[in-house]
Amino acid sequence: MKEPYTSIRPGEPLFDTEGKRVQAHGGSIFYDEQEETYYFYGENKENTHPGNGIWTWGVRAYASKDLYNWEDKGLIIEPSLNGEHDSLNPYKAMLDRPHIIYNASTKKYVCWMKIMQFDGQQTETVATADAFLGPYTVVREGLKPLSMSAGDFDLAVAKDGKAYYFFERVHSETIIADLTPDYTDVTGFYSEHFPKPYPPFVREATAHFIRDYKHYLITSGTTGYSPNPSEVAVADTWHGPYQVLGNPHPTDPSRTSFHSQISSVFKVPGKKDLYIAIGDRWQPEATHVSYDFAEEFFINAFNGSMPREARGPYREALIEKYGYTGNRRPPSDRETDTSIATYVWLPLRFVEPCEEYPHGMVLIDWKDEWRIEDYE
Repeated sequence: MKEPYTSIRPGEPLFDTEGKRVQAHGGSIFYDEQEETYYFYGENKENTHPGNGIWTWGVRAYASKDLYNWEDKGLIIEPSLNGEHDSLNPYKAMLDRPHIIYNASTKKYVCWMKIMQFDGQQTETVATADAFLGPYTVVREGLKPLSMSAGDFDLAVAKDGKAYYFFERVHSETIIADLTPDYTDVTGFYSEHFPKPYPPFVREATAHFIRDYKHYLITSGTTGYSPNPSEVAVADTWHGPYQVLGNPHPTDPSRTSFHSQISSVFKVPGKKDLYIAIGDRWQPEATHVSYDFAEEFFINAFNGSMPREARGPYREALIEKYGYTGNRRPPSDRETDTSIATYVWLPLRFVEPCEEYPHGMVLIDWKDEWRIEDYE
């Protein structure tokens, strides 16, 4: 048994109560009010190593009473190795970004999962359960919401029980869509936001939260596992329109969101104004790399003038240009050992409208260590 944690230390390896690495990447926190328990869940990367072809090995969950110490509750969605559900077979597809919401009407927990096929197609798999920890049953597979290729996403439930789905229409724009009453599909009503021509400008990894009746979205640029500047936007309603406020990490000279990507924002219950940005440091071995490399590569690789087969040699040329050598090279997605990815959890700081920020601002400051108890 390891010594209990008494604080949050962003970027450092996080171990569960048994001393094993926590594997809940692209993750979110769900709070069960009746049990007074936090559940941290996400992609299980324990078997994901460069060259073995495994992207994600199911969805793993952890339980905690204090947001510091996490007990492994096992795989709540296991890999399907018998071909029954190809989307959950790690040898046939790549599972990303699970999000779980509770439907008070159906009394079901509903989990959406982004599925990337090896042929490039992206669909959604939806599963439901009677308890947060499962077992989950797949109810939809191969779903293309609104007939669109859907990338990174978030789910949210309004006080009136209506639910919303925020996703990246791959390499195009952000879509906000209404969910059906059972939360397992979209109704057909949606709105479009932040249209961009190509990566790295397209926004992905949308994280939605509400504060003082305002709707906020924090998004990432599209540069694979290479980190980039985040962006904050705000609106008065679920569907906007959204006003872009800017980069919440202005003190980060590397322009990499402190070498992380935010996957969700969690409002801590019982705390007046504590919102935690839940992020992954996908490449802990490459914190020396600035955004300059990824920006130059993705702009030129995706602006339509470069054949796909030329991207690899171009990347190697940029590595030589920036002088990266040996283990200090910025790894590609396939070279990234996500089994050792760490987490960057940082509190949000809210700035009221002022001369510098006419529409207000959400800022994220770096902290080597911080405590939940230090917030009201």
